[in-house]
Amino acid sequence: MSQMPQQAALTKCPSCEEPLESGDRFCGACGYDLSVVPARPRDEPTIALNGSVPSQAPPGAGGSPVPDASAGRGTPAQGAPVPPPAAPVSPPPAQGAPVPPPGTQVPPPAEQVTPAPPPAAPGVPVPPPAAQGAPAPSSRTEVARGSGVSAEGAVPPPPAAAAPAPSSGVRFDRRAQPEEGAAAVGRPAAQPDEYPLQAPDPRVAAEQRPAADGDAAVCVACRAGRVDDDGYCENCGHAQPRERDHMEQECGPVAAVSDRGLRHHRNEDAFTVGATALPDGSPVSVAIVCDGVSSATRPDEASLAASRAAGESLLAALPRGTHPQAAMHDAIVAAADAVNALADEPEAAREHAPHQNAPACTIVGAVVTAGLLVVGWVGDSRVYWVPVDRSAPAARLTEDDSWAAQMVAAGLMGEAEAYADHRAHAITGWLGADAYELEPHTASFKPDRPGVVVVCTDGLWNYAESADEMAGVVPADAAVRPLHAARVLVGHALDGGGHDNVTVALVPFPAVPQGAGSA
Repeated sequence: MSQMPQQAALTKCPSCEEPLESGDRFCGACGYDLSVVPARPRDEPTIALNGSVPSQAPPGAGGSPVPDASAGRGTPAQGAPVPPPAAPVSPPPAQGAPVPPPGTQVPPPAEQVTPAPPPAAPGVPVPPPAAQGAPAPSSRTEVARGSGVSAEGAVPPPPAAAAPAPSSGVRFDRRAQPEEGAAAVGRPAAQPDEYPLQAPDPRVAAEQRPAADGDAAVCVACRAGRVDDDGYCENCGHAQPRERDHMEQECGPVAAVSDRGLRHHRNEDAFTVGATALPDGSPVSVAIVCDGVSSATRPDEASLAASRAAGESLLAALPRGTHPQAAMHDAIVAAADAVNALADEPEAAREHAPHQNAPACTIVGAVVTAGLLVVGWVGDSRVYWVPVDRSAPAARLTEDDSWAAQMVAAGLMGEAEAYADHRAHAITGWLGADAYELEPHTASFKPDRPGVVVVCTDGLWNYAESADEMAGVVPADAAVRPLHAARVLVGHALDGGGHDNVTVALVPFPAVPQGAGSA
């Protein structure tokens, strides 16, 4: 089994500096991908973008004075790369030896006399011969840009340079070049390798970043790059969270939360919640939840189209006096029509992908009035009833359109055995152009006590399948804090593994006036 490359453990996110836990692969605060954090660079010469070199030791620490940083761009600091001359020059005299007058050629010691190298190509630096007693040149000898050395060996004063721009925090670390000495024997010097670019400090980058254009999105990882139309950062290439990866909405007493989960690359669930009033002025709450069929084409579009069409149909029909159960049936039919319309593609598109399934999704909904609860569904998304008084029994109000439900209904398998089978979640009813036959299911109930209606996809009920298990994870204050309770339920599914998209809507019963809900 292949394994990820090992890297040093991080204690905080390099992007937002939030604390991390051992084994984290993504930052829980900003979503930064921790697997792309570059490894700690080796101890190699570092050159900042502005041309200045950080000091390495205090004066006198290495036996040599520290040069003045203001001496110009071509002045090296102690420990920094030494710019070689363009032609062979005389080595410096030993300490205490007389200094010859300028222009006098001083030959090297006899044991170090070497034949003169051929003339170097114009502009190609040639490393100087080593002086007696001087350490051997390192294989990592650096050639500083802009350090001019004349062919005669005299080092002219550096030209006046513009004030260096403030450092952006980006470093260029050059690795050792095996062909550094090529120019010494007449061959062209090898070009340096690509410099590895480290991620910029987001705080420095934020200060230097120009004002963004209008509503241009900024990367959540590096906080510096602009997000392109394809959803990736132009600076660091990090994929940005999609709008539908996590959604929350509260409308009066109704609330819903949807999350992509931990295994899927996108969220194929969708929901619609709303509140309105019947002709007599009594309040009514609506919740619709749809789950895209992953094996179909564009399931995310199917669920979104279905949830919107059903919600709009209900919120338009109920104020006109349509009975809630009839309104629910009509809403499912409207949702099916919206999904079917997605399959109306040009002939050319179908020719290029003739074996693709039409867009499809499941649907489940609830309508709650002052004394009536109506549910409707097609597929395997569910509605649960959880009373406020937990001593009373909870109940599941829908029956799945699935292979497992058919096996149980036919008496061929027990419920535990059927839902443990790998075919359990194969649905037998859905919305889509290739559905066998549209059969909307509706049912009405008149609970005799207050409670909360849980409308959810299988991404939640897979982790609390029975009514009692669902009642055990619904917070006790769900009827008065529906948004908080919906977040808790989504968190329960994510803690359980988050293998699927997770969507849940909570509707208190009986319906309460709009604006009474609280997160």
